[in-house]
Amino acid sequence: MALDQSFVGRTYPPTAPYEVGREKIREFAEAVGDTNPAYVDREAAQALGHADVIAPPTFVFAITFKAAGEVVHDPELGLDYSRVVHGDQKFAYTRPVRAGDRLSVTSTIEGIKSLAGNDIVDVRGEVHDEAGEHVVTAWTKLVSRAAEEA
Repeated sequence: MALDQSFVGRTYPPTAPYEVGREKIREFAEAVGDTNPAYVDREAAQALGHADVIAPPTFVFAITFKAAGEVVHDPELGLDYSRVVHGDQKFAYTRPVRAGDRLSVTSTIEGIKSLAGNDIVDVRGEVHDEAGEHVVTAWTKLVSRAAEEA
């Protein structure tokens, strides 16, 4: 069943702040195989003009996807999470994520469409720091696969 188009534009409350730690950045960079020294060495990051180590560009996926979970689990929307796959992801940065940042995400449903029986939901996550300054916008495309017919 197609999702209700009236949900387009619905915005969910900001998440609790997530504190970005040096060790989390290091672990993430290691997991994705990115050896940029600015991700693990404070002096290397400072040489690039940052106060502390910075995170790889896809680091925020962990917090924006978790925030998108509020959309996914909204019972009024009726998305069948057991059939959801991650369709796409993109980011637009104002500045890099830095160790010590406390980030909150506000999610908005930007689009809903049905295609070949699949429901596709586009969620925009606006990430702000503790001072309210914009850090990054993340777009997540979720696809709820059509139920297989018996």
